Amino acid sequence: MQTNYTQRYIQFGLKVQYYRKLRGMTQEAFADKVGISWSYLAKIESPTKPFGVSMEKLFAIADALEVPVSKLFED
Repeated sequence: MQTNYTQRYIQFGLKVQYYRKLRGMTQEAFADKVGISWSYLAKIESPTKPFGVSMEKLFAIADALEVPVSKLFED
């Protein structure tokens, strides 16, 4: 993915991973809860490659993590 916001995408993915692990969920269990495949989630959480999500998936991820969307973008 070509983007001017590579670090922001990666930071978002790492926040998703942080909150998922904080909740004690595996990638498989979390992906199931969100309604995506675990491989899609692995791309989102990748610390080396930027991967974007739709607003629909963003809201589903935040809901499944039980955090406000803004938490996924905090430094």
